Amino acid sequence: MKLGRIAASNRASTARRTLVVRAADGDVAIVTGASRGIGRAIALELGKQGCRVAVNYASSSAAAEEVADQICKAGGDAIIYQANTGSKEEIDGMISTVVDKWGTIDVLVNNAGITRDTLMMRMKPDQWQDVIDVNLSGVFYATQAATKVMGKKRKGRVINIASVVGLVGNAGQANYAASKGGVIAMTKTVAREFSGRGITANAICPGFIASDMTAAIDPKYEEAILGSIPLGRYGQPDEVAGLVRFLALDPAAAYITGQTWAIDGGMTMC
Repeated sequence: MKLGRIAASNRASTARRTLVVRAADGDVAIVTGASRGIGRAIALELGKQGCRVAVNYASSSAAAEEVADQICKAGGDAIIYQANTGSKEEIDGMISTVVDKWGTIDVLVNNAGITRDTLMMRMKPDQWQDVIDVNLSGVFYATQAATKVMGKKRKGRVINIASVVGLVGNAGQANYAASKGGVIAMTKTVAREFSGRGITANAICPGFIASDMTAAIDPKYEEAILGSIPLGRYGQPDEVAGLVRFLALDPAAAYITGQTWAIDGGMTMC
């Protein structure tokens, strides 16, 4: 399938960043940070279910286009949209583009996140702020904009990808832990504020999920990491995506809101 640029009549700034693949009739979902890793698996899983998926990416358009193409081949529909999720203006532009294209938003998956790891005593102000802007403020901006659309039709599901680090903390990640802990708390607030409008909000906290980062872990540390996981292995991105699919689309999830789901092989169980 050939990927085509959007109509020239659209705003120039939007045309630079948005790619339309083809149209379908499923639920409309936005997945931030969807060009790789967990976000990629989530976008592909929702696409397989027939969703129309806005594949948000920060820098790699080629990777995002590949995700969009796979979604279309699986029977869904996709556009790609470049936006820094730490920017309210760029998030608002993405929300507007999706609504202009498909008329609504049914599912928002806030997945985009960055790390700037170092011990607190060495952490520079920009290392702190960069992580807070993307991981926490970005979730606020996207949720605020999307729930305005969802609220009008009294239907919608918000899924925030947090982290087990937001539950238990981690040395060298004060910024990341604070951002993910904030996402968990914000999720509960969104659930309380928007339940009357038919919108659910839940947080997922992945543990060690197989990725380029885990592949680069020194074997001498890997044994200790796996020893801390009762199931004795890394999780797979598809396993996180399966939980998102349930919370986003399954009718059985309609009565679940304000909850935090750890998917970590038992690492953080009490």
